[in-house]
This record gives sequence, C-alpha cells and structure tokens, in this order.
Amino acid sequence: MLILGISAFYHDSAACLLRDGQIVAAAQEERFTRVKHDSSFPEQAIKTCLDIAGSRIGDVDFVVFYEKPFLKFERLLETYLKRTPRGFRSYFKVVPLWMKDKLWMKHSIQQELDYDREILFSEHHESHAAAAFFPSPFESAAILTVDGVGEWTTTAYGKGEGNDLTLDCEVRFPHSLGLLYTAFTYYLGFKPNSDEYKVMGLAPYGHPVFRSQIEEELIELHDDGSFRLNLDYFNYETGFTMTSDLFHRRFGGPPRKSKDTLTERHKNLAASIQKVTEEVMLGLCRRVREETGEDRICLGGGVALNCVANGRILRESGFRDLWIQPAAGDAGGALGAALAVYHRFLGKPREANQSCDGMRGALLGPGFGRESVRQVLERVGARYEELAETELIARTCEELRKGAVVGWFQGRMEFGPRALGNRSILADPRRPEMQRKLNLSIKFRESFRPFAPSVLEEKQAEFFQNEHPSPYMLLVGPVNDSRRAGIPAVTHVDGSARIQTVSEQQNGRYYRLIRAFEELTGCPILVNTSFNVRNEPIVCSPQDAYNCFMRTKMDVLVMEDFFLTKEGQVWERP
Repeated sequence: MLILGISAFYHDSAACLLRDGQIVAAAQEERFTRVKHDSSFPEQAIKTCLDIAGSRIGDVDFVVFYEKPFLKFERLLETYLKRTPRGFRSYFKVVPLWMKDKLWMKHSIQQELDYDREILFSEHHESHAAAAFFPSPFESAAILTVDGVGEWTTTAYGKGEGNDLTLDCEVRFPHSLGLLYTAFTYYLGFKPNSDEYKVMGLAPYGHPVFRSQIEEELIELHDDGSFRLNLDYFNYETGFTMTSDLFHRRFGGPPRKSKDTLTERHKNLAASIQKVTEEVMLGLCRRVREETGEDRICLGGGVALNCVANGRILRESGFRDLWIQPAAGDAGGALGAALAVYHRFLGKPREANQSCDGMRGALLGPGFGRESVRQVLERVGARYEELAETELIARTCEELRKGAVVGWFQGRMEFGPRALGNRSILADPRRPEMQRKLNLSIKFRESFRPFAPSVLEEKQAEFFQNEHPSPYMLLVGPVNDSRRAGIPAVTHVDGSARIQTVSEQQNGRYYRLIRAFEELTGCPILVNTSFNVRNEPIVCSPQDAYNCFMRTKMDVLVMEDFFLTKEGQVWERP
C-alpha cells in the first residue's frame, strides 16, 4: 500500500511516501527549486519520492493533504469580520486568492498529479501529532504540538497509544506561542516564519530584562499551563505586519531593519522572549504529564525546533524521556498526514521499536551514486581524485586537522531543517577562529550564529552535561566546564551546545570519519553546519554542492568517493 502525504501553500512545502506504513522517502520542495521555504505545490518533491520508491502516481492508493482548507478559510473569515473595519484591507487581498485557488484544493491536487481518486485531508495539528508520535520509539506517550497556527489550533496536547492518538485540549487562534515568538522575530529585524532560530542564537548574548514586561503585559500565563495574548500588542490578525504601534512604543521604537546594527536592547529582547517561551513550554509539559499520566512525551509543530527549550524540557519537566520529530514544522505535516491515514483512517497496526525510531535518521531524500557524481564533475571540468573509503577519510581528517573547511556530501539527503552529516560543512572544533571563519567567509551570515558539534554517541557524556541521545540536533545542553576550552568553535557564548550524537548504525561513513578524526587528534567531535550559504536551502544535488563549494572559501569538497581541493579548479559561475 502506497500513501502520499503533501504539505503546501503556506511555507516549507514537502512530500512523503509510505509503503505499508514504512517511510520510503520524504523531501522538501525548496531543495529542488532552490527557493528557501518554497510554498508552491511540491511537484519535484513528489516526483523524487515516487522515483525513490520505483513507483508512479497511478500506483498510489491514497493521497492526503496535511490540513483542512475549509476550516482555515472559516478562521480567516471570522477573524476579518470580527475585526471590522480593520479587517477589510486583509479581506480584499486574501479572500479572492482563496476563492480562486485554495478552496478548491481537492480539484487542484488531482489536476497537478493527474490523479482521479479521492483526496483525503488531515487536520493541521493532527498531522503534527501523528508525525511526532507514530515514528517515535514509544508504545505510548504524551503528545504536545505547538506552532503559529493551523486551521484554528495553535497548541494541542493529548496522548498516543499503539496505532491511535487523541488530542484532548487545545489553545486556539489568535492566542499562539508560535506567533508570539514570530512577532519578536519580526520586531528584531529577522524574517518571520524563517529566522526564528536566529532569535534563539542571539538570546545568550543578552539578558532577559524584558521578561517581566512580556509576562505582565503581552501574555497571560495560567496555573494549568494555558495562556492568552494581549492582542492590542499585535497586528497579525488583520494586518500585514506582526506587531502594533503599542508594541513599538512599549519596547523602545519601530522594528529593526535587517541591516541595522544589533544593539544591547535587541539582544535583551531576544533573551527575554526566549526565556518566556521556555517557561511556557515547561508549563505546558508539566500540565500534559499531569493530565495524561505518561512519563514520555513526543513534541511536534514548529516551536518544537526550539532546541534550547527542548533541553530544559528534558531536564526540568519531569518526563523520563522525550522524542522530537526532526521535521517538526510544516514540512513534517506531509509525513504526519500520511501516517494518520495509515494508522487512524485505515486502522493499520503499529509496532514501536524501543531501540530506534521510524525516521531512519531522517535520511529520506534523494541519493546520488558514484557515477552521477562523476558525470557532474566531468561536465564542469573539475579536478578530482577517486579514493577508497579508508584513504578518503584519512585525507579528509588530515585536511580538517590543518584547519580546512570541508564540504561533505554523502548518501541520501536529510529531511527537515538540519544537516546531519550527509549534506554538511565540517571543520575542526578545537580552533577558536573557526566560528568566525565559517560565519563570515563560508556561510555569509551573522557573526553571532553558533555551530553544532557532531559527537560520537559513546563520547557524548565526556563533553556534555546530557546523556540523552540527540541524533537530530534538537537538544541544547551545557558543555562540561573542563571541556569548553578544548572545543571553542562549538561552545556558544553561554557555555552551551546544540548536540548531534552520531552512531555507526545510523550514520555510517560520517561516524567513521569522526572516529578517524579522534584517532588523529584525540577529539571525537566535528563542527557540523548545513551545506548552504545564507538565504539558500541546503544543497540537494552534486551540482548544487559543487556550485556552493566554488563560490565560497571552502577548502575541500568530498562527494561520495571523490576528493577535491580548491587549488586548480576552474569554475564558470552559472
């Protein structure tokens, strides 16, 4: 049985294909179109998933969309009418688009796919919850999903057991923790629904001096973990900006422009909203634990990508264990919708595996074999060496030891926002200058942005105050005091790190590379950042990787069995 899940038309369009309940493939459309957070119909992602499965659209038994358009349209109409006359401008801009296209989603999908069977629809937070629970290693668990907004729901929690789940409680629009965080993202001069992770990275440079003002004036926190926003401070219900004039007066002026200098005030605002978000998430988790009686929790929705909050949930919420969907945002909705059809709609059984989850390391995108890579290198006239794995790893480790920055392209592309060792840029974490070099000369991004350590799973406790596996880079924890000076490139300003644990079973060659680096240097860690530059998606194809390598100051490129240095390369910019 083949089930195709689709998410599209808001941000992070994606597709996922299940075969008999197992994830065969999943990919985001942005990786193919090279448009970051592409919201268009995921035509190329669907084609790729079908190609990986060796199938055609006519073989697919069910197609499911990740939310219900009519419910979403109902929310838009009610909001605009409630805010009359302020809502008229938004109404006349948004509603005609819905009347033309989005309300006829079923017909549009059938046309796009040339598919004449029924199209199914899952509710937005049901999709998030299914993506969070069904691939988890737990037979039963509490579930918490938190994002900006789906149809009406912004936060939902409940319980999963076996092949079913229930969401018993919710917070509804316009009260939204995700939109609160996004409002500060916008106010700080970053791009909403895109750059929230920059706020998280900036927060440790400031102090949460605005926390009490936020909690007293912007958000009302209740003892049961629920919350309400003071909507006078926001403009997202009916306007085209996130924050209101009252917000601007309260926090010291108009929103920062993206090229303006980041001041202490901006850093303090980032620290404050980050701290408030952590406290709200902790309150919700404690309530969920009390309500469900479960000692494990699964997290989904875009706010579940806040790995600083996740680290505190692991340490402070009282749950014995947690699992976070690595594609927790809207892209993962495609996966959740497909799983919801298989387990809930069709009633198919689910077997939880305590030793591993169902995401297969999130390595679910396309892979490119040796000959595909060779063809690209020959076509562009690249100078390269083809090496056996042992020599390839030894050469790469030696270059890393000498301070080289390495583009590392192996196997299948990751699904979700993190590069996990298959589409990564790697460096030596022992070098104090490496963070600045990577940010300014390779990634072309803000100097405050931190980098993640990839650490051998069995060596994690030696370096970090966290023994919980973190294969998807979704937990932040303190670096051991005795180790901070030794790995400055991955130790953030507050002494923390966003950890990725690497195992041979899941990561194969990447694990063997780090192990060889340890044998050479005594350090079982590499800097791992995504293989892309600012404002571009992570690379997908060998051509993408070569182009990125050549237009940055990366020193070495390793693609499958091919080893390239920058010296002697000739490149014509496409």
